[in-house]
Amino acid sequence: MKDQNSETITETVLQSFSGCANPRTREIMTALVRHLHDFAREVRLTQTEWRQGIEFLTATGKKCDGIRQEFILLSDTLGLSILLDAINNRREGESTENSLLGPFYREGAKDAAFGADIAQTEGEPALFHGRLVDMHGKPVAGALIEVWQTAANGMYEGQDPEQPESNLRGRFRSNAQGEYAFRAIKPTSYPIPDDGPVGKMLAATGRHPMRPAHVHFLIEAPGYETVTTALFSSDDTYVESDAVFGVKSSLVVEYVLRESKGAKPYFEVERDFVLIAKE
Repeated sequence: MKDQNSETITETVLQSFSGCANPRTREIMTALVRHLHDFAREVRLTQTEWRQGIEFLTATGKKCDGIRQEFILLSDTLGLSILLDAINNRREGESTENSLLGPFYREGAKDAAFGADIAQTEGEPALFHGRLVDMHGKPVAGALIEVWQTAANGMYEGQDPEQPESNLRGRFRSNAQGEYAFRAIKPTSYPIPDDGPVGKMLAATGRHPMRPAHVHFLIEAPGYETVTTALFSSDDTYVESDAVFGVKSSLVVEYVLRESKGAKPYFEVERDFVLIAKE
């Protein structure tokens, strides 16, 4: 038996992984222990602070249920989720960039016709349209475009029992020219759930919990890489300080107000999406 100290313990733990049969598991665990130990030494972590950290993680786990995933929220607010996206979804040229899927996506959205209105609650009317094309500008027909967004009260249908089923959610197909179109409302900014450990962390570090107004898109087409992205409103107060770091300049759009004779004014957003062919 060898006595350990703050400098020798790291190497001893790393050597304990020598019998790990899976090279990737060994690589991940080795890096995790090395960085974790370096972190503790760098900040001279006290035992009281260590226990507070354990209590924070325990409370985070207790806040998770079938609808809410507090650990994903923690990952989002620490920038880890968007970092993983950048590592694993490198985009080339003019291809559409990814953004976060977010915690409010759910399967089962209803299929809707080209140009259909998915808003069942009041709000500022908006028309979204554009084309799906490949890297050479060729239209991508028959692509599945799934969209979801908040209502005017800043809540998604899944978290608000007052909203009708499938409100502001829909699935569309691009036509032969690669075109898509649907009607909804202009989304609004909203706070991420901040009544749990993650909210306390944000408050303790002087950060707000707000996300800028956006519409989510999940785009799938045979032979192309799936795109999980969002379009953010350029006039939103929080577009420069998204609590989960999901905004990218290429995904910021303008809502152009259009007047219509005999009808209510509406906002128009025209945006093309560029897909990458699978290798």
